[in-house]
Amino acid sequence: QEMEPYLPLTSQAVRFCISGATVLFWVSLIIASMIAVIVYRLAVYAAFASLMENTQTLQPISGLLTPQLATSVTASCLNFVIIMILNFFYERIAIWITDMEIPRTHMEYENRLTMKMFLFQFVNYYSSCFYVAFFKGKFVGYPGAYTYMFNRWRNEECDPAGCLIELTTQLTIVMAGKQIWGNIQEAIVPWICNWWGRRKARNNPENLYSRWEQDHDLQTFGALGLFYEYLEMVIQFGFITLFVASFPLAPLLALMNNILEIRVDSWKLTTQYRRPVAAKAHSIGVWQEILNGMAILSVVTNAFIVAFTSDMIPRLVYYYAYSENEDSPMSGYINNSLSVFQISDFPERNEPKENPENFVICRYRDYRYPPDHEKKYLHTMQFWHILAAKLAFIIIMEHVVFIVKFFVAWMIPDVPADVKAKIKREKYLTQKILHEYELEKLKERLCQGDKRATEKEFIATEGRMELSRAM
Repeated sequence: QEMEPYLPLTSQAVRFCISGATVLFWVSLIIASMIAVIVYRLAVYAAFASLMENTQTLQPISGLLTPQLATSVTASCLNFVIIMILNFFYERIAIWITDMEIPRTHMEYENRLTMKMFLFQFVNYYSSCFYVAFFKGKFVGYPGAYTYMFNRWRNEECDPAGCLIELTTQLTIVMAGKQIWGNIQEAIVPWICNWWGRRKARNNPENLYSRWEQDHDLQTFGALGLFYEYLEMVIQFGFITLFVASFPLAPLLALMNNILEIRVDSWKLTTQYRRPVAAKAHSIGVWQEILNGMAILSVVTNAFIVAFTSDMIPRLVYYYAYSENEDSPMSGYINNSLSVFQISDFPERNEPKENPENFVICRYRDYRYPPDHEKKYLHTMQFWHILAAKLAFIIIMEHVVFIVKFFVAWMIPDVPADVKAKIKREKYLTQKILHEYELEKLKERLCQGDKRATEKEFIATEGRMELSRAM
């Protein structure tokens, strides 16, 4: 029956609008930076090609370091630097806007901050990987009708072997870079801060600078210390599940990092930080729903990667439906996957500057009708057969994996049987102690002469004891 402080509805609405607009602005900033990296790829690719062609010192390694690989590696490194800079600023913005919302409870505060931080880092870390996996090389057009970004740069194409190798490069640099940077932040930065603090107190004699004062001057773990540990593990979980089809070594890297992480955290908590204040928790909170959502999303993304980024489905379609050689079913696949374009059909903008060999036609990777067909340069029926096979593969793979997932979840319970038995026994012992206490009180009242009222209570208490014992 006491009045509780509260925020008026209008104030809550204004605060939520400001918070949502801030998060949307920073997510848009990530997308803008990703577009800037794409423009960097488009602009620098030609420069790398020209440099490697005209520089004699680079000729011996030109077979290993191709312009596409050089562009991909430098763009991935640039993207990682942008990710770290945006993370540094957004962490402070997220805490500020969550404080501004004034959540009612500590759990509500943590859940809101968790969703804001995870949403931002999800887009920040994975947007470039999603671009390489699902968008790069998919909207390039064909000779004579190329697609241009800002009407200036031609859209990127994948390597002739597909975009998987570039996706692997992107994942390796971002994932390994994040793990190295995280360990530097967790171990080296606190050590430097503590070293600087000890250096300033070095002139004090031991009897004036006692051990408890030295311990007090260590770094504070903070209320959000465990939050950042969870966030780091969840982002790592995304790397090893969302794109594992393109980078099967990711789980091994994560295992090695976690073995190192355990030792770094133990050293950090015992030597560089004050002892954290223990706090009870019923579960890991909203992180459980986030992990479940990422597990479901990972099935979808891996199915799409296998279907659309790799060359598996087109090869299978050719093997079973279009192969003409029974002895060697895959012979002729490359020729079948290349379409024909007549060079005279090039518009003036795209026309080759030189044609010393006087070529009449060129080949490009697509499934389109030849120039002498009535459906000139339109997609062939094989293209639609491959697309249908890809969609069917995605649906079948998703259902198979989900069935296996639910079966394994049913086979392995979240709470083991012996733990359930111990929990029931604890409840029983607690009830037994309470009921024995009630029986003692009732016996005292019976001895005092209040027979009628207490007999029924005595029988009811005995009944509850028998019921709890049976349960």
